[in-house]
Amino acid sequence: MNIENLEYDTLLDKFKKVLRDNGLKFTKQREILLQTLYHNDGHFTPERLYVYIKELHPELNLGIATVYRTLNLLEESELVTSISFGAQGKKFELANKPHHDHMICRKCGKIIEFEDNTIEKRQVSIAKEHGFKLTGHMMQLYGICAECDKEAKGAK
Repeated sequence: MNIENLEYDTLLDKFKKVLRDNGLKFTKQREILLQTLYHNDGHFTPERLYVYIKELHPELNLGIATVYRTLNLLEESELVTSISFGAQGKKFELANKPHHDHMICRKCGKIIEFEDNTIEKRQVSIAKEHGFKLTGHMMQLYGICAECDKEAKGAK
């Protein structure tokens, strides 16, 4: 499902359909979770998203299990994407941006998004060379961000 640049109302309609198709109710908690992802750039762990929503909506009866279940459902429906951090879990983002890749700092966990047309074209040609029908990809580069590198050099 391609949801790049969807307006919120269209995204909300898709979300309601996903809930119906899975026999789940549309609730205020789930709506606020979707709104929060829609209105915030960045990558959220379920825990961070839960705390953030509770700070914005202290009156909302929201459980951490609802956040996990809803994020998993959104990911299965391709409305959100995730980056896995192994034993540390996943960070999620709404899948409404144009395709991009990620550089991830191994020290502080900072995620830097980038786009590179040369890399994109090369991946397509490599797939073609191997007779492979490319349907999507996710590239993650790991290393040390400039701030952490500078900090490490300053400590020496």
